[in-house]
Amino acid sequence: MVAALLGSGPSRLRNVPDIRDVRVVRGLLQLHGVTVRPGDEPGELILDPSHVESANVADIDAHAGSSRIPILLCGPLLHRLGHAFIPGLGGCDIGGRPIDFHFEVLRQFGATIEKRADGQYLEAPQRLRGCKITLPYPSVGATEQVLLTAVLAEGVTELSNAAVEPEIEDLICVLQKMGAIIAMDTDRTIRVTGVDALGGYTHRALSDRLEAASWASAALATEGNIYVRGAQQRSMMTFLNTYRKVGGAFEIDDEGIRFWHPGGSLKSIALETDVHPGFQTDWQQPLVVALTQATGLSIVHETVYESRLGFTSALNQMGAHIQLYRECLGGSNCRFGQRNFLHSAVVSGPTKLQGADLVIPDLRGGFSYLIAALAAQGTSRVHGIDLINRGYENFMEKLESLGAKVELPNGSLV
Repeated sequence: MVAALLGSGPSRLRNVPDIRDVRVVRGLLQLHGVTVRPGDEPGELILDPSHVESANVADIDAHAGSSRIPILLCGPLLHRLGHAFIPGLGGCDIGGRPIDFHFEVLRQFGATIEKRADGQYLEAPQRLRGCKITLPYPSVGATEQVLLTAVLAEGVTELSNAAVEPEIEDLICVLQKMGAIIAMDTDRTIRVTGVDALGGYTHRALSDRLEAASWASAALATEGNIYVRGAQQRSMMTFLNTYRKVGGAFEIDDEGIRFWHPGGSLKSIALETDVHPGFQTDWQQPLVVALTQATGLSIVHETVYESRLGFTSALNQMGAHIQLYRECLGGSNCRFGQRNFLHSAVVSGPTKLQGADLVIPDLRGGFSYLIAALAAQGTSRVHGIDLINRGYENFMEKLESLGAKVELPNGSLV
C-alpha cells in the first residue's frame, strides 16, 4: 500500500485483510491525497496517488495512534513532496525496535532530519542519492525503508545484511512491476538501480504465514483440527518441520494446510528463533503454549526481541511451569546474551492450565493467551483484545466457527 505512493498512476492490490493496521495505512495515505477505494472483488483496493499533498501534523499524529507504520512513508513522501513528518511511534512492547536504523538510512540517501517535540521532520533539499548501506541487523522494516527509498534515488544503492523474508521478496516483486530495477544476491545483499519514474501495479498480496502458524499452534494446544485456507507450504517450511518434531500433524493441498493434534504425547524440543529462513519470532509465542502440554523440558532461545518472553508470566499463573534465564540456552550466543535480558526459557510439561484473568501484552502474545484460555479448564477473561484486531481479520468469527465458546462484554473476551 505504501509503495503505491511512488507510482505515477493507480495501483490495484488484492488479498488485503480487513485489519486495523490496514485501516491505519489507508487513513495515512488518504491524509496525503491518495485516493483509496474498494475494487470489484472482496479484499481488493484501488490506490490512486495522482494528487499527493502535505498532511496536517495533528491529523497524522491522531490517525497513526500507536502504530509504527508511518515510518515507512518517509522515503516515498521525500520523493513526492520533498518533506515528511513522522510522529512518535508505538507498537507492541516486545523489545527494542530502534527507528534509528530508518533515520540513519535516510540520512545516507541525503535526507536531513530534525527532531522536534511532536515528532521528526524530514526534508530532501535535492534528489535523494543511492549509497552503500550495511544494516547492523537484518531488520525487515529497515530493509523495506531502503527499498522504498532507493527505487527513485539517483544512482545505485547496495544494501548489505538485508532481511530476506518472503514479504521482502513480495515487496520487490511489487516494485519491479512498477518499473524498478532490483537484484537480490545469495549473501543478503540487495542492489537497486534508481529510475526516474515508476508506474502503478496490479498484485495479489501474500497470505499471512504468521496467522497461519498461530492457528496451527492453537490446534496443537487444544487437541483440535483446523484447516487454514490460503496457508502456503513454501513460506512455512521451517515452522512445519518444528511442528512435526513437536508431534503435530499437517496435510497440504492446493488451497491450504490442515493442522491437527494426532493424539498421544507431544514431544519437548529445543527451539531458537532467528530471521528468515530461521524460525520466526512471531511463531514462537503461540507455539510456547502448545509446549506447555509437551512431555519433558523444552528450551526456547529468543534472539530477535529481547522482551518477547515476558508473556510467559501469565501462563505460569494459569499453571504452566516456565522459567526464564538471561543466558543463551540451547543454541548459539546471541546479541542479548551479556545484556541482562530474560531471553531464554525452559518449559516443563505437560501441565494442566486453569482459567484466569489475562491482560493482552502484544499482538502475538494476545493470540497466545487466547490459545491458553481455550486449552485451560474453566473460564478465562481476556482484556485488551482490540490489540489482536491489528493483525487478525474477523477474529471473533473464526473463533466461533471453530467451536470456541466466547462472549464479548465491555471489550473483554470471556
